[in-house]
Parts: sequence; structure tokens; C-alpha cells
Amino acid sequence: MSRSSVRRLLLAPVLAWSAASPSFAEVEPNAASVFMQAGVGEDAVRTVSIGMAWGVPWPGRIYRAYGISTRLELFASGWRTRRWDGEPRWLLQAGVVPVLRVRFDDGRSPWFMEGGIGLALLNAELRTPDRTFSTRLNFSDNLGVGRSFGVQGEHEVSLHLQHTSNAGIREPNPGLNLLLLRYAHRL
Repeated sequence: MSRSSVRRLLLAPVLAWSAASPSFAEVEPNAASVFMQAGVGEDAVRTVSIGMAWGVPWPGRIYRAYGISTRLELFASGWRTRRWDGEPRWLLQAGVVPVLRVRFDDGRSPWFMEGGIGLALLNAELRTPDRTFSTRLNFSDNLGVGRSFGVQGEHEVSLHLQHTSNAGIREPNPGLNLLLLRYAHRL
């Protein structure tokens, strides 16, 4: 078997998958989805989350024409951290984040980038051997990149960077960065 035949054989499923993808600009703006994510952060923080997102339509059609959509996400997370003495501790976090999403190729691409800034509330102040939050209410800054797949584009996998801090409202404000892997399913 020649190299070009092997390449075609390997590329065939990718091309078929891409060709079967719907126009995402049409299905996304008002879609609701559920998601779960897990990740790691500074100071050996581990997190798991569940959440729900709703499409929030923008006024006018120009945004959909360029693959731009907005969503509102609600989430609940568990953070496994270490206390001052090194013993494990769980914190709970709930948050709401408005998100702006951009799909490439004027909304036809299964690939997207998104970002948003919202609010998040911890059930207690984060205190680890290396870091102390001075507030329970913090901002949640989020950036992500991902891809939709499935017959109707109903599945998504994305990688997110989340930064949580109080934006300098009160000191100390060390902030915490998390790297998250997310799976979402459109309802």
C-alpha cells in the first residue's frame, strides 16, 4: 500500500466527520446544554463541576452571520484543596458566567472559542499552605476552545482556563488558575 493510499485511508473518517457537521450558526443561539468538567489548578487543587448553559439571543442577525453567539452558564463545583496543616479539605463553589462564543468560518465550523467573566461564590474562604483568599465572592474569568461533533453537533469537548480572584477588592488576592476539560451535551 502506498503512502498516499494510507493518508487517504487515515483522512477519510476526519473528512466524513467534518462533512456531516451541521451549520452551527443555525442550531446554537438558543440551545440549552448540560456539561461536566474536571481539572487541576495551582496548589494541587483538583476540581469537578456540573453545569447548565442557555443560549441568549443577541438583537439582530449580524451576530449569527459571523458565528457569534452568547450563553449564560450556571455551575456548581467541588474543589479538593489542602488546609494549613496539609490535610485534605473540600470547598463548594457556585457561579454564573455570561459567555461570548465565536465559531470559525462565519459559524459553519465545528470549532469555537469562547470567553466570559462572571461571579462565583465559595462556601468558605480558600486557605492553603501557599494561598489565602480574603473573600468568598470572587470573579470567574473563563477562556475556552473546543469542538462540536455528532450528527446534529449535539456533543462538545473543550479545554478551559478559569481564573478565580476578587479583582483586588480586598487583600490578599492571590487568585487561582484552573485548567479544565469539559464535555457538554446540547438538549
